[in-house]
Amino acid sequence: YEFTQPIEMRMNELIAGVRSDVAVKVFGDDLGLLRAIGDRISRILERVPGAADVKAEQITGLPMLEIEIDRDALARYGLSQDEVQEVVRTAIGGAVSGQIFEGDRRFDIVIRLPEVLRVDLKAIERLPILLPQHPGESEPEGPIRRVSMPESAFVPLAAVAKLSIGTGPNQISRENGKRRVVVTANVRGRDIGSFVEEAERQIRAEVELPPGYWSTWGGQFEQLESARRRLQIVVPLALLLIFSILATVFGSARDAAIVFSGVPLAWTGGIASLLLRGIPLSISAGVGFIALSGVAVLNGVVMVSFINELRREGRAVEAAVREGALTRLRPVLMTALVAALGFVPMAISTGAGAEVQRPLATVVIGGILSSTALTLVVLPVLYSIVEARSGRSKRV
Repeated sequence: YEFTQPIEMRMNELIAGVRSDVAVKVFGDDLGLLRAIGDRISRILERVPGAADVKAEQITGLPMLEIEIDRDALARYGLSQDEVQEVVRTAIGGAVSGQIFEGDRRFDIVIRLPEVLRVDLKAIERLPILLPQHPGESEPEGPIRRVSMPESAFVPLAAVAKLSIGTGPNQISRENGKRRVVVTANVRGRDIGSFVEEAERQIRAEVELPPGYWSTWGGQFEQLESARRRLQIVVPLALLLIFSILATVFGSARDAAIVFSGVPLAWTGGIASLLLRGIPLSISAGVGFIALSGVAVLNGVVMVSFINELRREGRAVEAAVREGALTRLRPVLMTALVAALGFVPMAISTGAGAEVQRPLATVVIGGILSSTALTLVVLPVLYSIVEARSGRSKRV
């Protein structure tokens, strides 16, 4: 058994085809060899720290009736394989012997042995096989002599075939038209990325796949890699959009760049908070950095807008920067504290979904605190330097 969230487990199965955090998919042709490789990979995953609920997909173990036909016996009795197989097929699987009508509906009449006899090997061995009649035919040449039988003669199935109960495939799973076996595992107490990296290194060192066989990773890790590739596109676009909005609001790329300087300051705090809490960089943390980028510029917008308003009133740069920083200290602190305190329950959560909530909240809280502290110091200084170099500074 494995313990996880039912909705999460169902979504994993729908998206990636497995219900666990990670899965190793081994592709090949021979089911026996696939099973052996899957068992070896399963034992390796069990040794990796953080692995839980490790199991290999059950692809064998289904009881099957095996019938080995004796060709010499068939020749002696003048039977064909098709005749013998037809008797077995009818007795076990059933055959349509007619139809019954109920109004406009029709139903097939299927005859076969009762269930108690279908599972009885001795009863199946006693199935009567009707012998063909060959009047006027000469005996075939060779060591095998045809047995002469009276009309409507029968022989038991055991006389022409050997029956046994063997083990066959439980299921044959395919992906992109290729047979595969899946080894699944959940990850506890560590991030999926580092777990897969360590497990992949051990599998490559201890398992040598034959030619024509290969393995891939699936489960949540597959979606993690897909989301990571998307974030490589989304994050730059989000930052570009934020900068474009700032440039539109201020009407100046220079002021937009000053406010945008709060983003790297916020990211510094977000990364530091992850390191202090020992939380790995994950997809939820990446989403937290995107949210943090938008929240971090709020402090800069509040302060730069007020400083520009003072400049338009004729204040000098130094006086406007000083008054703006002091006057907007309380609004900046209140904005930052409200946003940070709102994420505290998520940062300390331990229930269902905490593995997604904690990284996001930790990034936002640490980034807001660092960006607020640095904005109150760095942004006024940066504004004064940029204004001084632009030649717009005028002393009153």
